Amino acid sequence: MGCESQTMREITTNTFTTMAPNHYSKLENMYLNGNINTKIYHSTTCKIDLERAEIGMNIEDKYFHALGAIHGSVYFKLLDDAAFFAVNSIVEDVFVLTTSFNINILRPVNKGRITAIGQIKFKSRSLFVANSTLYNEQGEEIAFGTGNFTKSKINLKEEIGYK
Repeated sequence: MGCESQTMREITTNTFTTMAPNHYSKLENMYLNGNINTKIYHSTTCKIDLERAEIGMNIEDKYFHALGAIHGSVYFKLLDDAAFFAVNSIVEDVFVLTTSFNINILRPVNKGRITAIGQIKFKSRSLFVANSTLYNEQGEEIAFGTGNFTKSKINLKEEIGYK
């Protein structure tokens, strides 16, 4: 079930209802057009589906630390973004916020494409927990993380790129 699906379907998960493809494509647009992605991480891709998000990007040497591999902040960004959008996939009225996020880096990477896949593990009215895993282009796990998220008071609207 990808966000490329053209049929509108209503999905109900506990108290969360989402008009799937339209909501997902608006979130994708908001994310990809954010300054951090257009000015720094320009090769970023995003695919959002029900309780799942996939964020990818090409490795460039501008992301390297002194030892010639990507800095931990890049691992964090992709893992947090994937988990975040997995959560926001089921919250269609407001922007969610990361309240905490822990990562574990398993191996360095310095070339190719990396992809983070995030999925919801727990949800309630005020707390969401999501995991994400980061893979290199050979499909090897290079890092993983778990985050806690909550709803903000910021409405999802065109002014913040939700269109």
